[in-house]
Amino acid sequence: MEIGYFTMPLHPSGRDLSETMEEDLDQIIILDELGFKEAWIGEHFTAGWENIPAPDLFIANAIPLTEQIVLGTGVSCLPEHDPFVLAHRIAVLDNLAKGRFQWGIGAGSFIGDFEAFGIDPKSGEHRDLTNDSLEFILNLWNNPKPGKYSNSRWSFTVPEPQDDVGLGVHAKPYQKPHPPIAVAGITQSSGTLRIAGANGWIPMSINFVTKDVLNSHWDSVEEGAKSKGLTPERSKWRIARDIYVAETTEEAVKEVKEGTLARDFTDYFFKMVPKIRGNLDIFKTDKSMPDSEVTPDYMLENLWIAGSPDDVAKQIRELYTHVGGFGVLLVMGHEWKPKDKWIRSMRLLTEEVMPRLKDLS
Repeated sequence: MEIGYFTMPLHPSGRDLSETMEEDLDQIIILDELGFKEAWIGEHFTAGWENIPAPDLFIANAIPLTEQIVLGTGVSCLPEHDPFVLAHRIAVLDNLAKGRFQWGIGAGSFIGDFEAFGIDPKSGEHRDLTNDSLEFILNLWNNPKPGKYSNSRWSFTVPEPQDDVGLGVHAKPYQKPHPPIAVAGITQSSGTLRIAGANGWIPMSINFVTKDVLNSHWDSVEEGAKSKGLTPERSKWRIARDIYVAETTEEAVKEVKEGTLARDFTDYFFKMVPKIRGNLDIFKTDKSMPDSEVTPDYMLENLWIAGSPDDVAKQIRELYTHVGGFGVLLVMGHEWKPKDKWIRSMRLLTEEVMPRLKDLS
């Protein structure tokens, strides 16, 4: 099992964008130095707390500042992009990264972004647009036939090539036939993760979901793979979790409850998730419990991983055993303050916790 990073990112709404991006870049640089395998950067257009609307530009900036960490979009929300333009931007990014890039894709879920682009999620339009966009983009990367391509939202034309002057659709990804593709799953028995399994893509499980939902996620991957006669690889499965390590469990719990992690959930997620999903059921091990019982204490008991190196290693091992194994544990990004304690947490994770788990493979 390896260690990675997923950042939405998370900053209190209203903070200066240039400052927060500098802080996010600094985190990526530190994680690269600590030996993290990968880092995924979220995309939102109207979320003040999740304030990077162009992860491809952020990643392009991070490439020359890092040495080995693989960078990825987490995710490109396909309904919100012209596929002809996005195919070219991702191809350029893959060439800049020279293999240190993974393309996370999704249908999007943020209500403000859907409103901004005139997408009705209740109709399922976002899923149809996602399928169409991906088909267009993969075709553009695979020497498309000249002609017009269109659906209910987009229209573009692939011109007849003129080789003597180099006219034509020419930008292709650096990795062949394309960069590794990842899709994220949220709901029980996720349909998007069935798609991941059917195509041999990277399945990713978001940090919000309980252990039982995680089991259903792998079931979905296996169902998708079976439908195409494939055998899924658990080493591809990414599971995201909020993780904090300190010298003692008492210290870790205190810093989590009084610091950044509790703030981000109390001030943002516990308010935003009901606007998207109607309630806080996604966090609940027992769906009959009231939303008022979903508190930082509950999250510490059921979803967050916090404690001493010994306790964190134990919790990660329990998660790994419960779901039957996975390949990469993605640590969630936050605006951790004070910064030195976050660095200590990540150093303890890499130098003290992960060696205790080296048998997990």
